Amino acid sequence: MPEARPRWLSPGVNYMLVSTVFFALMNVGAKLLVRIPVHQIAIFRALVTIAVAYALIRRERLSPWGHNKRFLILRGVAGTVSLLLYLWTVQVIPLSSAVTIQYLSPIFTVLITGLLTGERARPRQWLLFGVAFAGVLLVKGFDPRVTTWELAVGVVSAVGSGLAYSAIRRLKDDDHPLVVVFYFPLVTIPLVAAPVAATWVTPTPGELALLLLVGLTTTAAQICMTRAYQLERADRVSIINYVGTSYAIAIGYLMFDEPLTALGGAGLVLIIVGVVLGTRASRPADLDRTAPGIPAP
Repeated sequence: MPEARPRWLSPGVNYMLVSTVFFALMNVGAKLLVRIPVHQIAIFRALVTIAVAYALIRRERLSPWGHNKRFLILRGVAGTVSLLLYLWTVQVIPLSSAVTIQYLSPIFTVLITGLLTGERARPRQWLLFGVAFAGVLLVKGFDPRVTTWELAVGVVSAVGSGLAYSAIRRLKDDDHPLVVVFYFPLVTIPLVAAPVAATWVTPTPGELALLLLVGLTTTAAQICMTRAYQLERADRVSIINYVGTSYAIAIGYLMFDEPLTALGGAGLVLIIVGVVLGTRASRPADLDRTAPGIPAP
């Protein structure tokens, strides 16, 4: 008889955990693409995502144009702005710092989702969000390599992500996850096409392979993340994003010579505690079993 799965390890949480792995792989590709402008990375990523999402939409015989266009476009615009700012921080500051600043987004997600959908986090969850946030600050360690301007750009990126994730949650009863994924690059491409044309840098074969890696891992991450937000409450799944900080620390140390400080180790412990307990503290019946299914890519 198979071992019973913990109640907190629900399908939505599992989807979000998988998405953090794919986002970590995307970070590696973006960090290595130092010669390629961020808007060019964004458009390559968008082209791969739109092709894969459209193929899956056709396989499922769905309309790609969606129903709630206002929130689909809002998700695309907010996500594009957040993406461009985030890619810039990944390229100019240590990876662990860029990722941990970006992982302020769950707090903004819960705040904005409360305004859009009326979903409120419990007081105990806010306490645990605070624990995880304290871990983020310790992991960053007040890094002197990060200027105030770079920190501000990262925080604005996190706000944009929070708005985008909240829009995804708002779309759970209106549009299929694949349609939500499809709209992101559909909005990104016209927004960045002119800057890409003006500053085009021809990639080498190695850079082209990295751009493809960024596109494919992003697509997989977006599909898993969208499914997670449409299955469950934002306050339950958004905090799982903090798990990605541990990947950033390991990758930064092993690949980019970014050592982990004592503060960083303590912060990692706080993040894990905040993630696990914050997930378990969410309200019962969070799982939305009527959310549309999504096929494997």
